Amino acid sequence: MTYKYIPPHLEKYVVDQDYSRYTAIDQTCWRFILRISKDFFKNYAHDSFLEGLDKFGISSEKIPQIEDIDQKLAQFGWGAVCVRGFIPPAAFMELQSLQILAIAADMRSVAHLSYTPAPDIVHEAAGHAPIITDPDYGEYLKQYGKIAKKAIASKEDTNLYNAIRDLSDLKEFPDATELEIKSAEYQLVEASRRISYVSEAAYMTRMNWWTVEYGLIGELDKPKIYGAGLLSSVGESYTCLQDNVKKIPFSLDCINYPYDITEPQPQLFITPDFKELINVLNEYSKTMAYQVGGREGLEKALQAETVNTCEYDSGLQVSGFLSQLILSDSGNPSYLQFTGHVQLSYKGRQLTGHGGDCHHEGFGSPIGNILGSEISTFNLTRDQLENSGITLNSQVQLNFEGGINLNGILSSFYEVDGKILLLSFTNCSVKEGDRYLFRPEWGVYDMACGSTITSVFAGPADIKKYVVYLEEFKPKNELPTAITKASENDIELNRLYEQVEKQRLENNYNLIELKVISDTLDKHHPEDWLLNMVILEMVSKNNLEWVRKIRKKLEDRASNEDAISTTITRGLLLINGS
Repeated sequence: MTYKYIPPHLEKYVVDQDYSRYTAIDQTCWRFILRISKDFFKNYAHDSFLEGLDKFGISSEKIPQIEDIDQKLAQFGWGAVCVRGFIPPAAFMELQSLQILAIAADMRSVAHLSYTPAPDIVHEAAGHAPIITDPDYGEYLKQYGKIAKKAIASKEDTNLYNAIRDLSDLKEFPDATELEIKSAEYQLVEASRRISYVSEAAYMTRMNWWTVEYGLIGELDKPKIYGAGLLSSVGESYTCLQDNVKKIPFSLDCINYPYDITEPQPQLFITPDFKELINVLNEYSKTMAYQVGGREGLEKALQAETVNTCEYDSGLQVSGFLSQLILSDSGNPSYLQFTGHVQLSYKGRQLTGHGGDCHHEGFGSPIGNILGSEISTFNLTRDQLENSGITLNSQVQLNFEGGINLNGILSSFYEVDGKILLLSFTNCSVKEGDRYLFRPEWGVYDMACGSTITSVFAGPADIKKYVVYLEEFKPKNELPTAITKASENDIELNRLYEQVEKQRLENNYNLIELKVISDTLDKHHPEDWLLNMVILEMVSKNNLEWVRKIRKKLEDRASNEDAISTTITRGLLLINGS
C-alpha cells in the first residue's frame, strides 16, 4: 500500500473504500459508463487510455478496488489512495507531487450519470489513472503537482473553491432540497463575482483544466482525448470533437481562458504530445513568485491574504500572512510585517522555538544591507559579529539602507550551518523615520538576517509543524453521499437492480420475471431509465411487445434535449450494434 509513504499531515484525508457500501445501482452505473466509454474511446481516446484500463485491471464489470489500482500503479512509480470527495487543492497537489493519485470513492448517481462536478471513482480511476501508463504524461502530472503546490492562491480562490465544493456535494446528495441547491448556486455566483484578480493558483488551475481535465492530443484536425474530465463525461466526450467546439493549439495562452464547470466547454486545446505540456508548464513556472522572489513575489503574497513563505537569501524562511510591505525610496522592499501565527524555518524545517505558538502575534523584520558596516546580513557569521565589535548583551544600533533603524541589546542569535539566521534583541525599538515598527515594551525582537527575498511560495515551509493553523486543511465532517440513509423507494429500486444483475451474471434470463420488473419500474419508478436499458440489453433479440415497448420508451427519452439524452442514445447504439 502507498499509504505508508504519505506525510502525516495528509493521512487525515485517506479513508477506507468500504466496498460493501456500493449498491447494485452503483455497480450498474459503473458498468454502463465503462461499456459505452470503451466502445467510443477505442477510436477517439489516446492509446494509453484503453491500455491503462487493461494494465490496471479496471474492468467494465464492477467498480474497482482502489487498493488493486495502487498496487498496479507501482510498476509506473505511482500509487493511489482512497479519499472522501473534495480535499483541499494544496493537499491534492502535494499527493500528486509525490506520485500518489487521490481517488474519490463515491460513485455518481443515475441522475448525474453523464457528468458530475463532484469527484467520483469514475473520474479518478477511469479518467486520470489509465493515462499514467504514458511516462511523459506521468512526468507532467508529477511536475505539475510540485509546481502547483507552490502557486500563491488568494483568499478569494479559497472562497470560490469552497463554493464549488459545497454545490458539487449537494448535487450528489440524495436528500438535498431544491432550496439548498439554489442557495449553493447563488453562493457560487457570489464567490465568482468577488474574484478581483487572477492569482498564480488560478492560472495554474486553468492550465490543469485545459490539460489534465479537458485536454486533447495529436493533430489539430484529428485530435484524440486524454483529459479525465472528458474521459469520464459520457455526454461531453461524445460531442467535444465536433466542429462547433473550437480547437486551439496548446500554448501558455491557455491560462487566459477561464472555464465554467457547469457548462460544456466552448473551446479545447490540442497538444502535439505530452512533452509539450511539460515545456509550457516550465515556461509559466519561470514567472512565478517562487522563482522570481523580490518585490514582485512579495506583492503577490500581500495581495493574496493567505499563508505564504518568504525566503531570504540567507535561507531563512518566514511563513504566515504578509500584512505589510514597506518599500524604500528606491522602491525596493525594506521591511516585512506578518500577522497571526508565524513560522521561521530553514530548508523546510521549523527552527526550534520559532513556530506559530511562539510568534502567535506576528513577526516583522527589515530586509537589506546595513549602512556603514562590514556586516553582511546575507551570510552573517560569528566572526563578522566579533570583528565589528558586536557582542552578546551589548547595545547595538543598526541602520539599514532601506531607511529602517534598529536600536537594542543583542541577547542571543540563532546559528545554523555556520551562519546566523536570527539576531534577538531586548529593550529594542525598530523605526521607519518617526514611526515605530516595534517598541521595547513588546518583548524580544527577532531580526531576520538576509539582504533580499529570493523566493515567495504558497503555504508554510514546514507544513507538518504549521498545519494546525491552516483552516483549509481541516477536513469536512460530513459523511460521503453513499452513507445517507436510503428511503423505502430507493431500497425497492435497488432490489430490482439486484434481481436483474443476478440474471445477467448467471446468463439465465427469465423473460416473465424481467417483464414484471419492467412493469414495476413503469409503475413505481418511472424516472429510472438505466435498469430498462440493462433489461433491453439482455432481451433485445426477443421480438416481444413489452421489449419493443422498453425500446420505444428509451428512444423517446433519448429524444429529449437534455444532458442524459446523448448518454441513452449511446447505450441504444451499443445494443443495436451487438
